Amino acid sequence: MEQTMKISSSPHIRDRETTTNLMGQVIVALMPAAIFGIYNFGVRALGIILITVVSCVIFEAGYQKLIGAKVTVMDLSAVLTGLLLALNLPSEVPFWIPVLGSFFAIIVVKQLFGGLGQNFMNPALGARCFLLISFTGRMTTFTYDAVTTATPLAQLKAGESVDVLSMLLGTTAGTIGETSAAALIIGGLVLIFRRVINFRIPVFYIGSFSVFIMIYALATGKGIDLAFLLAHLFGGGLMLGAFFMATDYVTSPITPNGKIIFGILLGFLTFLFRIYGGSAEGVSYAIILSNLLVPLIERVTVPKAFGKGAAKHE
Repeated sequence: MEQTMKISSSPHIRDRETTTNLMGQVIVALMPAAIFGIYNFGVRALGIILITVVSCVIFEAGYQKLIGAKVTVMDLSAVLTGLLLALNLPSEVPFWIPVLGSFFAIIVVKQLFGGLGQNFMNPALGARCFLLISFTGRMTTFTYDAVTTATPLAQLKAGESVDVLSMLLGTTAGTIGETSAAALIIGGLVLIFRRVINFRIPVFYIGSFSVFIMIYALATGKGIDLAFLLAHLFGGGLMLGAFFMATDYVTSPITPNGKIIFGILLGFLTFLFRIYGGSAEGVSYAIILSNLLVPLIERVTVPKAFGKGAAKHE
């Protein structure tokens, strides 16, 4: 009996997970932080979130229709980009800023480079850095309880004391989605346990950053200052970045060792920017710079094919 063999191109390993399902799970995991941000900063935070998400969807669908490509907004990637960008914005920014940021994230960073899977940096973070550089004053003005105030990280950098418990819970100034470390940790752990993201990047990011901070504390005479460490861990966008943006499938390494190197690099750069940089924060720039190094990291960590490099025997 004649048998036939069916030959097909790669990939040969398939999974039932879809892009829509994965994006949806990340969106759900962000809900605790988003809901707390709305509770913390009021209805204006909800407006920022809605405007940013809707703008991202419209820009993506509009651009794809314009060039005659398949409209892919149902994969929820534009929704996730909009949500992440909104959570990285202060609640007091004028409403045109999230629209401009959405245009930059979707059109400039994502679509002009080929769409989902082709962008070289995280679109939401690329847009945030663009807005920070372009509109520094508006992007670094934070209001909490109707009072304009500095973020805990800015206070820490100025040598002032901070309330670590408030930073954990989120009852403090900051961007819409970064203030509650507890909400972000809960969402991040859900993604790890459901295997939506790999544990290596957040664990080695947070772990290496903690090591560098403690070395700095010891070297500067602070001693083993647990409050100083926790303030840096709970403050700013570290938890948001570690669990939800550094783990982006497109812009992070795919090799296990590459993820470890990537996480350590993120920890070092975040430490460097926070301690020695002009700003109190450094997560966004650390992730974007590390995104640019991903091809090199993957090149040096890709496993050798079986038998490659083995000595020849006569």
